[in-house]
Amino acid sequence: MGNRESAEEIETAAQAWVVRLDREDDQPDSLRELEAWLGQDPRREGAFLRAQAIWARLDRAALAEGRIDAPSSPSRRRALVGSGAVAVAAASAGAWFAFGGLHVETARGEVRHVPLPDGSGLDLNTKSRISVAMEPSRRTMRLELGEAWFQVKKDPASPFVVEAGSARIRAIGTAFAVRRYEDSVEVLVTEGVVSAWLLGREQSAIRLEAGDKGRLVSEGVASRIASGPAEIDRRLAWRSGKIDLAGESLEQAVSEFNRYNRR
Repeated sequence: MGNRESAEEIETAAQAWVVRLDREDDQPDSLRELEAWLGQDPRREGAFLRAQAIWARLDRAALAEGRIDAPSSPSRRRALVGSGAVAVAAASAGAWFAFGGLHVETARGEVRHVPLPDGSGLDLNTKSRISVAMEPSRRTMRLELGEAWFQVKKDPASPFVVEAGSARIRAIGTAFAVRRYEDSVEVLVTEGVVSAWLLGREQSAIRLEAGDKGRLVSEGVASRIASGPAEIDRRLAWRSGKIDLAGESLEQAVSEFNRYNRR
């Protein structure tokens, strides 16, 4: 059995598919080949959707700079996804995710960077899962499992909201991380300011600034915990492929290490 395809190889192939479909105007043979390619690895569909989002964003940039004319109809970039013909199109200039959402999942030991079409981005830590929905009036990130760090492009007209169980974290333009535990959610702020609360308790929202750590417990408690930039950087060392276990108990260190260890 051959080696498992790496995430980088899948991303590169997905980008090549988007360019090919744009040039060939969705020829039936190409679409059949694409459907077969997507069906060989569940990670490929997410990679292909991300590649289309980036391609759509590049189109909008070219339109804004006058390098291309405004299209009179939706773009021709479409694909057969899964077992049926599902339109996955980047609409005319100014459109958001025309396919309605993005779903990304990482395996144990995998860390992935995901660019978003509004100019924001996220880093998804090991064994994590997130769903993204981009709309003109709201950008929603649903963290279903694990941990993610978000770099948010400022847009007052479209708040950036992370949903993690019953926790809600809202930002306009900032950078912060969210981690889900079994009974709580932790928020680490690296830049700017965020507001965090538990569902149904928005009036008790806590304000977190750069260097702050917040914890939201499912029983209904939201609290700010004094931390500091050095502590935040240590906790987010995974973004550069490191694990910093300084100050952790042996039990905590083993638990943290096993988040990335396949054995």
